[in-house]
Amino acid sequence: MDDINFFDKVYEVARLIPPGRVTSYGAIAAYLGTKGSSRMVGYAMQACGKALPPVPAHRIVNRQGLLTAKFHFGGDLMEQLLESEGVKVIDNQVQDFKNLFWDPSVELAL
Repeated sequence: MDDINFFDKVYEVARLIPPGRVTSYGAIAAYLGTKGSSRMVGYAMQACGKALPPVPAHRIVNRQGLLTAKFHFGGDLMEQLLESEGVKVIDNQVQDFKNLFWDPSVELAL
């Protein structure tokens, strides 16, 4: 699987994350059948700035709910985008993470 194809698959899944919910890099990787490639999901998110339709990269956090990609958004934009959707963030960490977590393997099960 080449990177472009993989990135497009990541973007397809990311676009399905509902507003007010978050998922992790690893959850997307596992859903795509590439469990060990959470870092590649992160690379895809770094490259999604010009993807159309837009990719809600702010809804993807690490497995503990930390906004590890915050610096890619500049300032507090990632946190502001999440909070505009009703997601509470304190000290760069999503609050009530377990209840807000959107697992594509569960949510998109056939």
